[in-house]
Amino acid sequence: MSQEVTGTIKLIKDIQTFASGFEKREIIVTITDGKYEQHIKFELLKDDVVKSDQFKVGQSVKVSYNLRGNYYEPKDAYYNSLQAWRLELDGEQAKEPPTSNDDVDDTLPF
Repeated sequence: MSQEVTGTIKLIKDIQTFASGFEKREIIVTITDGKYEQHIKFELLKDDVVKSDQFKVGQSVKVSYNLRGNYYEPKDAYYNSLQAWRLELDGEQAKEPPTSNDDVDDTLPF
């Protein structure tokens, strides 16, 4: 089940590495839902962990994610997680800044 939300990065946690070599990173994104803020935790897994290094707290982002659910029989417990598979800048932050060629010398030496 894939969904998208847009919000502001509130927290980027450190990368967690497990004995098996598996890595994950959690990020918290603040989403305004009506008049209340919602702080949503997303998990980035495997290759997406490294890709998240380019983002900073305070940036507006669009998160594409899958809703996952698991059952852990020994504890008779159910767990849900939001696994982000795409994280991209939203709105004006996603546009490249205009480049200026004013300082470039266009004259050729011949």
